[in-house]
Amino acid sequence: MAFSNLCNEIFDKSVSDYHIADNIDAEMKNLYTLKTIEYYLYLKNWIDAVQWHLEDIIRDPQIEAKSALGLKRRIDKSNQDRTDLVELIDSYFFDKYKNIKPLPTATINTESPAWAIDRLSILALKIYHMRQEAERKDTTVEHHAQCQSKLNVLLEQKKDLSVAIDQLLADIEAGKKYMKVYKQMKMYNDPALNPVLYAKK
Repeated sequence: MAFSNLCNEIFDKSVSDYHIADNIDAEMKNLYTLKTIEYYLYLKNWIDAVQWHLEDIIRDPQIEAKSALGLKRRIDKSNQDRTDLVELIDSYFFDKYKNIKPLPTATINTESPAWAIDRLSILALKIYHMRQEAERKDTTVEHHAQCQSKLNVLLEQKKDLSVAIDQLLADIEAGKKYMKVYKQMKMYNDPALNPVLYAKK
């Protein structure tokens, strides 16, 4: 099975599972073996699904300031969790291909495998929700047509991105591409690097 097929299968399952309860506080039931790539892919998409809905909720114009602040803190934590998990998935590939000797002509890709997979995870959510909009019965013909058109683009994007991910992994395995794992080093979460935080010490 192509790796993108595995990703898409797991992402679709996670999205479907999340929407059974459709609640940001629902318990994740990740049935994949702990610390396997399948487990991490499911966890990645579940985090994305929860954050998707957090982003919806915080945009409610009637939301109370205290609730909004709590949600903002939760979104910040979610973003850090997402980044950490992407780096973990990249470490999986780095270890998998550690014995591959790059060809003299090998080049580095503009993004790592895991960051491309991150985009594929988000696409699974976009497709699910755009399909919901395209199938709504309480809206106009124009709304339906616009959403169906956008859904078609998203499905094409999913196909293209899946091919690109598989090609990137094949190129790394063949020594045509090489990868590095860079930590994001986000400064605003670090009390030693965020001037607003260390100024209060």
